[in-house]
Amino acid sequence: MVDAAINHTAVEVKAPEGRPSDYFGKKVFSRAAMRKYLNKATYDALIDTMQNGTPLTRELADGIAAGMRQWALENGADHYTHWFQPLTGGTAEKHDGFVNPDGSGGVLEEFSGKLLVQQEPDASSFPNGGIRNTFEARGYSAWDPASPAFIVDTTLCIPTVFIAYTGEALDYKVPLLRSLTAVGQAATEVCRYFDKNVQRVTCFLGWEQEYFLVDESLWAGRPDLMLTGRTLMGHESAKNQQLEDHYFGAIPTRVMAFMKDLEYECLMLGIPVKTRHNEVAPNQFELAPVYEEANLANDHNQLLMTIMDKIARRHRFRVLLHEKPFKGINGSGKHNNWSLGTDTGVNLLSPGKTASENLQFITFLVNAITAVYKYNGLLKASIMSATNAHRLGANEAPPAIISTFLGTQVSAVLDKLAASKGDDAIRFDAKNVFKMSGISHIPTLLLDNTDRNRTSPFAFTGNRFEFRAVGSSDNCAEAMIVLNAAIAHELTLFKEQVDAKIEAGAKKEKAIYEVLKQMIKSCTAVRFDGNGYSDEWKAEAKKRCLDCESSTPLVFDRYLDKAAQQMFAATGVFNEVELEARAEVKWETYTKKIQIEGRVLGDLAMNHIVPIASKYEAMLLDKVFKMTQINRGLNTAPDIELIKKIQDHTAEIQRLTGEMIEARKKANPIEQARAKAIAYHDTVEIFFEEIRRHIDKLEEIVDDQMWPLPKYRELLFLR
Repeated sequence: MVDAAINHTAVEVKAPEGRPSDYFGKKVFSRAAMRKYLNKATYDALIDTMQNGTPLTRELADGIAAGMRQWALENGADHYTHWFQPLTGGTAEKHDGFVNPDGSGGVLEEFSGKLLVQQEPDASSFPNGGIRNTFEARGYSAWDPASPAFIVDTTLCIPTVFIAYTGEALDYKVPLLRSLTAVGQAATEVCRYFDKNVQRVTCFLGWEQEYFLVDESLWAGRPDLMLTGRTLMGHESAKNQQLEDHYFGAIPTRVMAFMKDLEYECLMLGIPVKTRHNEVAPNQFELAPVYEEANLANDHNQLLMTIMDKIARRHRFRVLLHEKPFKGINGSGKHNNWSLGTDTGVNLLSPGKTASENLQFITFLVNAITAVYKYNGLLKASIMSATNAHRLGANEAPPAIISTFLGTQVSAVLDKLAASKGDDAIRFDAKNVFKMSGISHIPTLLLDNTDRNRTSPFAFTGNRFEFRAVGSSDNCAEAMIVLNAAIAHELTLFKEQVDAKIEAGAKKEKAIYEVLKQMIKSCTAVRFDGNGYSDEWKAEAKKRCLDCESSTPLVFDRYLDKAAQQMFAATGVFNEVELEARAEVKWETYTKKIQIEGRVLGDLAMNHIVPIASKYEAMLLDKVFKMTQINRGLNTAPDIELIKKIQDHTAEIQRLTGEMIEARKKANPIEQARAKAIAYHDTVEIFFEEIRRHIDKLEEIVDDQMWPLPKYRELLFLR
C-alpha cells in the first residue's frame, strides 16, 4: 500500500449570505447591471444587438465599455481579458490591467470600446490545422455581445470569438454562432407554415456534466492520472459498482462541501445549476443546470470545467473529466439535451393540442431524425476523440453507432403516418394524450411516456433530443455545431420540397404530409429502440448501412466527405479551408494524446513496475535459496511457481514496451497528420491493453507494501 498522507477533514466553506436569488449573477454584467451602468439609449442598443445582431457603433461601444469598467471596478476587478475557446478544447485568456499612466506620475483605470470589441492575441501557438504558419502570429478575438461579461477572481472576462488574420475561425464559438443562425433561420421559415407570427427560433441546450473526484494526495502518486487524465494500469477493486449502492446514494460529507462551494461560485457567475447527485461508479458525480440558449449554455459549461478544477483543489480533491479514468467501471459523459423554441413560446419538439400544432411537432421531429440519418457518421465524428473512444460502446455508454430512439408509441405514430393514404389529423384529446384521428389501434401517447433508452446515443425524451454520446471533457459546441447545421440543411430542403408541391397546386397541409411521409420512409434505418450494446445491433446496423467505423482517426474523415462539405457550405457554418483545418487538428490531437499515453506507460512500466516486481522476485529467490540450504524437506514449489509468474510477466512487459517504443519511432517521422494518426492507432495504441494486462497481474502478486502506485481500492472510495 502506498504511504500517502490523506487529510480527510472537510474544508470549511463559508455559508453564502442570503438566498440564491440574492446572489445569482452577482459577478455577471447582467441586464440588471446594464440598466444601472448604461444610459437608456446605450442599453437599448446593446439589447438590440444581443437579440437581433444589430451592429454597434464605435460611440456605443465606448459607452458600453465605460459602464462595464465602472461595474467591474466596483466589484473588485483590476484586470480584463478576452475569454475565448481555441481548438485546444479548453479556454484561453490573456489578462491586461485597467491601469494606464496619466502623464503626471500616476495611473488611471481606463477601458475603451476598442479594447472591449477587439484584441490581438498570438494565434501561432494554438492548434490551427495549417491555417496559420508558426511565424504568422496575428489573430483576432472579437466580443460576443450575446454572452454577458463576468468576473472571475479579480479579472473581467469578456466572451469573444477567435479568428485568424485571414478570417477563418480558429475556435468553437464562431462556427457555433453560425450554426445557431442557420438553424434559427431555417426553422423560422418552416414555422411560418403554422404560425405567421413567429419571428425567431432559438436553440436551447441543457448539458449534464459527469465527473470523478479523487484525493489530491493519491492523484499526485499516479503519474498516469496527472499526465493523461486516466489510469493506464490498475487491477479493479474487489468492490466497485456491482452493488449499485453509490447511484443516487447519500452524498459524502467532503463531496457535499465541494458541491456547495461549486454551486455558490456557479450561481454567482450566473450558471443556473440545479441538480446534483451521485452517479453509478464510486467517486462519480453529476451536475446539471436549467436549460439556456445554446451559446450561453456552452459558455457556461466551459466556465464550469475551469472553476470545478479550482474548487476541487480547494477541497484537496482533483476533478477528473476524462471519459474513462478507471477501467472496469462506468466512464463519464456530458449529455446534451437539445431543443428548439419560438419567440411565441412554443417548444417545437413538444406535441401540441391542435392538429396544426401536432403537424408542426411531427415536422420538426422528422426533420431532426432525417438529419441524424443522413449525417450519422459526421455526428459520430463530432463526439469522437482519443479519450471518448474508451467510453463509446463500453456497455455503459452509447455505442459507436449513431441511431435515434423514439419509443414504441412515437415510432408507431410515424409508421402509421408513413403508411396512411390521406392526411389524417394528429391531435391531443382532453386528457392530454397524443392520438391520430381515424387510427384507433395506435396507442395514446402521454406527454412523458417515452422511456429513456440509455443505450441510444440520440434519444427523443418527450420534448427534446438527448445526445448522450458527448464526452465529459468535450466542448459541447462541437456536437451542437454539426447537429444544428445538419438540421438547418434538412429544414431548408424540406421547405423547398413543400414549396414546390404548393406551387404545383397542392394544399399546404397536403404538401407537408406528402413530404413527411417520404422522409419517414427514407430515414427508417436510423431508428432503433432496442439494446444498442448488443452484438446483434452491430450486425443489424451494418445491414442498414449506418456508419459502423470504430477507428477514431478514420471516423474523422467524415468531416471531409463530399456531403458534409456541401452541407456546411450551404449553411455557411464552415468553408472548405476551415473543415480541412478541423480535421487536421483532430488527427494531430489524437496522435499527441496517444503519444503521451505511450510515453507515460513506458516510463511507469520500465521505471516503476518492473524494478519493484524484480525486487520482490529477488526477495523470493533469496527465500527459496535459504530454504534449500536448510534442507529439511521445506516445500519451495509454491514460491518457485510465483517467481516464474513474476518472471513471465516482467519479461512480457519488457518485450511489449520495447516493441511499442519501436512502433512510436516508426510513426513519428510520418509528416501527414492523417497517416500519422492512423499509424498511432494501428501500431502503437494496440500495445496498451496487453502491457496493462501483465502489470495488473503483477499487482495481484507483488507485496502490497512494495507496490509503487495507489490502487483502485484506495482511489475509488473517498474517506
